[in-house]
Amino acid sequence: MKPAYLTEDAVQAFIKSAFKEDIGPGDYSSLASIPEGKMGQAQLIIKADGIIAGIELAEKIFKAYDPELQVELLIADGDAVKYGDIGLIVKGSSASILSSERLVLNCMQRMSGIATLTHRLTEKILHTKARLMDTRKTTPNFRLMEKWAVHIGGGINHRFALYDMVMLKDNHVDFAGGIKPAIRRTKKYLEAHRLDLKIEVETRNLAEVAEVIEIGGVDYIMLDNMDYETMKQAVKLIGNQFKTEASGGITEEMLVEVAECGVDFISMGALTHSVQSMDISLKAF
Repeated sequence: MKPAYLTEDAVQAFIKSAFKEDIGPGDYSSLASIPEGKMGQAQLIIKADGIIAGIELAEKIFKAYDPELQVELLIADGDAVKYGDIGLIVKGSSASILSSERLVLNCMQRMSGIATLTHRLTEKILHTKARLMDTRKTTPNFRLMEKWAVHIGGGINHRFALYDMVMLKDNHVDFAGGIKPAIRRTKKYLEAHRLDLKIEVETRNLAEVAEVIEIGGVDYIMLDNMDYETMKQAVKLIGNQFKTEASGGITEEMLVEVAECGVDFISMGALTHSVQSMDISLKAF
């Protein structure tokens, strides 16, 4: 099931904006060099092993630019791929194929890199109850696709933006004068504005965890930058009262240890901000 944020309108708006950025008034290289009416075909070549993502988006991009293009998908999002696999074949106007090529590749290369990393890390913690989540540490104007890629890779999407969940982080708490006043004000604000939003509070130590438990009224407690022993104590203290999220500088090397602390979720900004794109190309044949 696709995430709620992944609407057709949102996807098409992204494609329109991306084409405006890349093509502007015209793809003059193609318009100048390709004979008018020239038809051709090209295939998408995978040049690395991993998990493919963005193949459905690629078809939408080709069709948005030129509805007459024929796209044959040979693999599906989430499939494991290897070097030399062919992802799709596109046929039609040669100029249209060339004008669409870079947007398709830019999206698929980055999305596949994210999906591959997410899948690899998710596999490492399957023996625990912890689920891997993304963050808002995404590329401006590309968050929709990056979070879609995390979903394809088997991860969980955290809040999409600032408007669909309340997260009281350390700066919110400090500016508000502490955890208790931050939570109280938040609950009053949501009630006054008739907003039905989940609330998460970031905690930095066991004392702050105890404060959240005492006042209650939240859905999630984030355990931020805690060492293994402190996190284990925090999870035990919280019990089943609230869902828990481990966060803050979590690397692949420490992921399993964190998961084995008993947390419900682990968020990693690296899923989207430090990923290596997959090598993919589009070649005429």
